[in-house]
Amino acid sequence: MEIGQEFMNIGWSLKGGLPYQPWAASLVKARQAENSKGDPGSNCRPTGIIKMHTSPFFRRVVQTPDLLLILTERDAEFRQIYTDGRPLPVKPEPTPNGYSTAKWEGDTLVVESNGFSDGEWLDRDGSPLTEAARITERFRRPSFGTLEIGITVEDPKAYTQPWTIKLTQHIAVNTDLLNYYCMENEKDSGHLIGK
Repeated sequence: MEIGQEFMNIGWSLKGGLPYQPWAASLVKARQAENSKGDPGSNCRPTGIIKMHTSPFFRRVVQTPDLLLILTERDAEFRQIYTDGRPLPVKPEPTPNGYSTAKWEGDTLVVESNGFSDGEWLDRDGSPLTEAARITERFRRPSFGTLEIGITVEDPKAYTQPWTIKLTQHIAVNTDLLNYYCMENEKDSGHLIGK
């Protein structure tokens, strides 16, 4: 999988870009000026579900009747999506991946998520996500080798209105997940260029 433009700037395809609240726009500029040095992924911390979708690491989806697991090569991260009909919790314990439940609408799996840690980064530019966020993903396979993921972010603390992007991904058959571990005391991120 190659890194797409969404990894660098999740809102690159939106006319006018992401609808930042003023404080969020200032924060993104500051993060860019620092060459994204605080990016959680570059500092061996969990990246959250949006960056999980846009990073170049392979993922595997495991489906059971009540649970969907998304496994990724990076730090052996995983995501749990409950498909047993439970509602989202009112006050979940905040985590980078939040808490997710899903249901089928025809051939589309609709995933609702909340309970995110405050201060998450959605992309390398540093677009923020706050604990007030709710994310809706719409997974659909229009053909055997193609996965479409529509992502809507509602985060009134960071954005003036909800926004939606669409990712298109391709299947890699006959592959295994290989462990990749980002190690503490990582020193390469200072040499990476953010743009």
